[in-house]
Amino acid sequence: MARRSTSLAGWEPHFLSLLRLVSGLLLLQHGAQKVLGFPPGGRGGGIDLSTLAGWSGPIELVGGVLMVLGLFSRPTAFILSGFTAAAYWMVHAPQSPYPINNGGELAALYCFVFLYLVFAGPGPWSLDSALRGGRR
Repeated sequence: MARRSTSLAGWEPHFLSLLRLVSGLLLLQHGAQKVLGFPPGGRGGGIDLSTLAGWSGPIELVGGVLMVLGLFSRPTAFILSGFTAAAYWMVHAPQSPYPINNGGELAALYCFVFLYLVFAGPGPWSLDSALRGGRR
């Protein structure tokens, strides 16, 4: 078994929180662009909630906000992991079997980051942790 550096191991929980926060912010911007038209430059506004694709913006927006806050982190991460897996298989994979060719690298990476967060939890810098009184 490899021995971990104690100086770096002490930072692990905080970087878990940072991974959750940054992943949430990055996903949030996808949802904000689709739902709110901000930041400008993407396909904004005019979502159609009668379609599966129309639900992607609200899911990204709400899920991103919850991940940034670290609130309901595990169930949110579970939903987002499945959502991004479905996005990969429904949107990207039919174009090519290779993520580099089908533009699905980000969806695949999100899927596994959120899946990791289901098991690892939100980290200490989260509302979930604060509501539990800082207990793990």
